[in-house]
Amino acid sequence: MTQELNQRLQQLEPAAARGLFDQLRRGLEKETLRTTPEGKISQEDHPSALGSTLTHPHITTDYSEALLEFITPVSTSRETTLDFLLDLHRFSLRHLENQELLWPASMPCRLEGNGSVRIAEYGRSNVGRMKEVYRHGLDWRYGRIMQSIAGLHYNLSFPDDLWPLLAELEGRDPEAADAQFRSDKYFALIRNFRRYSWLLMYLFGASPAVDASFLAEHPDHPLTPLAEATWGSPLATSLRMSDLGYQNKVQASLKICFNSLDNYINTLQEAIHTSHPAYEKIGVKVDGEYRQLNTNILQIENEYYSDIRPKRVARSGQKPSEALQEKGVEYIEVRCLDLNPFLPGGIDVAQMRFLDTFLLYCLLETSPELSDRACQQVEDNMTQAVNQGRDLQTPIWWFDQDKAEQKPLQEAALTLMERLQPVALLLDKNHPDTAPFSRALEQQLARVEDVSLTPSARLLELIKESGSHNAAILQLARAQREQLLTCPMNKAREAVFTELAASSLQQQKDLEASDQLSFDDYLAEYFKPASQA
Repeated sequence: MTQELNQRLQQLEPAAARGLFDQLRRGLEKETLRTTPEGKISQEDHPSALGSTLTHPHITTDYSEALLEFITPVSTSRETTLDFLLDLHRFSLRHLENQELLWPASMPCRLEGNGSVRIAEYGRSNVGRMKEVYRHGLDWRYGRIMQSIAGLHYNLSFPDDLWPLLAELEGRDPEAADAQFRSDKYFALIRNFRRYSWLLMYLFGASPAVDASFLAEHPDHPLTPLAEATWGSPLATSLRMSDLGYQNKVQASLKICFNSLDNYINTLQEAIHTSHPAYEKIGVKVDGEYRQLNTNILQIENEYYSDIRPKRVARSGQKPSEALQEKGVEYIEVRCLDLNPFLPGGIDVAQMRFLDTFLLYCLLETSPELSDRACQQVEDNMTQAVNQGRDLQTPIWWFDQDKAEQKPLQEAALTLMERLQPVALLLDKNHPDTAPFSRALEQQLARVEDVSLTPSARLLELIKESGSHNAAILQLARAQREQLLTCPMNKAREAVFTELAASSLQQQKDLEASDQLSFDDYLAEYFKPASQA
């Protein structure tokens, strides 16, 4: 632990004891495939009883018509957040047709080629058509099979009262804790997150294997057969975050900079406005049908796949980078988390407590800017952790301020866990009797000491017992369906979900009726440079 971190922790103890960190705000976004009872990807439309995927605030779809996305409200209570997420599962299961299941793993169920992954549909409004065309662009660029992968996004923001305290700790006037100050601190967090996120891959990676059908578009994959129709790597933790998952060579060349908000926006904007030769060959509008929104490296900002993003809630029609530029970073979105297939919600409260501890450490620890070499070392760490993470001797670049040296993964993990301990103690200040953050840390420390306790190792063991990846996850999906439907749902919340389903369908109709521009003109207006808007 650096001297600066130690001082910050000591000086924050009175505020922590008063409950400052109980005001951490979080929300979850969880993707999950709808499947047939036999474990094949659903070909059914999104159930109308769940509402409109375009306008419903909590139940939508990601890439595929079958890939549900559940979105919780922002809350300071981890228990409330998880309970809301589980009620979204219960409500959805009650309205799925043909005994469909919710697939609890990140890597998909049995697929039948690229065409079996239906592109999500959002109706006839301009905004709905844009969402669908964007997904057609993803199909042309990366194929649909990659888009069948599911994950969990963890959104976190820190209490407003923390920023003046941090300014004071740096010898600044508390009034200096403005939007720029907060953005700088969030970017410091992001840099440290990138230095240490390999640990999250080891602890929470849960996709060491895939069904053989996923590899139809990857004939040169490096995996080995593990069971019937199952390929994987005996030492992998998260194939979802490997070259087989949400990675691609074009984006790998972007070199998005996380050293400041301005640099981040500028490098992202360059990708959004730079045409790529391979995408030019695809074309935009061919024979009257849109293939993609444009030929740029990124069609829109959301196409950038990163393990963490700075975020701000944008106004209707406002681009994410414009919102960030206008008012700065509001929260961060952690995007590298696999679904834990052994948990109905894909996550539990203990994992949330660990993530809060980890992210607070990343905020408070000294965070030098990342050089080009350091960025490469960060990427090397991720590659090692996702492909070889359960080999505890795997070399990891360990960062000590602006220097880096390689250490065995287990040694680096134990060192990092030791540094997280005083942060957990700080978070426990207002909970001295139960010490929930220290206990959450101990739970993860056990996984560092015993690799067989990791979700990736447990899943490989279940695959061995069940005979295949599909059989293992199907077993979990059926058990979780029964578990979720047996547990009663909050009646008031069920009534709200029912009303939201109906009102969201009406909102979609209203949007479709209110469009004044043609779709071509709508896109031209959307992509007009800010200086001309």
